[in-house]
Amino acid sequence: MAIEISATTRKTQGTGASRRLRKTNRVPGIVYGTGEATMIDIDHNTLYYALRNEAFHASILTLELDGKKEDVLLRDFHMHPFRQQVQHIDFQRVDAKKKIHMRVPLHFINADLAPGVKTGGGIVSHVLNEMEIVCLPADLPTAIEVDLVTLDLGHSIHVADVKLPKGVEVAGHHHASDAVATVQVPRGAVEAAADAAAAAAASAASTAAAAPAAAAAAATAKPAAKK
Repeated sequence: MAIEISATTRKTQGTGASRRLRKTNRVPGIVYGTGEATMIDIDHNTLYYALRNEAFHASILTLELDGKKEDVLLRDFHMHPFRQQVQHIDFQRVDAKKKIHMRVPLHFINADLAPGVKTGGGIVSHVLNEMEIVCLPADLPTAIEVDLVTLDLGHSIHVADVKLPKGVEVAGHHHASDAVATVQVPRGAVEAAADAAAAAAASAASTAAAAPAAAAAAATAKPAAKK
């Protein structure tokens, strides 16, 4: 389902104007891309809750601006350093015929069925939580699933192993051999095993060191006197 958000054209610019706008519960922003950039403002609460929706960050959005609708992407937003307040937002217009670069979240599935977890006692470590892709707007996924059902202890899922939706390609700095997720023995278990091994080794060494002394003492002991 398409995500829609409404905005109005902003007439005033500058730090002071933006500050006054925020006091009226509006968020200043900009729409750029094909054509001229347009200064906009959006209702703060509507935008704040929209930003909490993961799909809002990796979907083609429908922006209704002064009654006219256009397709856009969320490109950037700024939050107040310590308040739950959106300070500014940037949208980019979308051309249906041109490919776009986006970062989309990774959704990991079947972790509990992975042999390394189910029988090996390991835990899944996510090396990547999102992936940069390139595709046409119509092919943009809101997320990419990574199936861990075959992952063994000590093994990894790599970028090349991820099944991408039709029309989607990996972009950016990713390489085919880059790890996406691994199954590892919990650190506490490794440390406990190392401590147990060290204790066993120390006990064996102590026993071995005491054996010659015990044997020497037995050899030099005098027999008890007979009555």
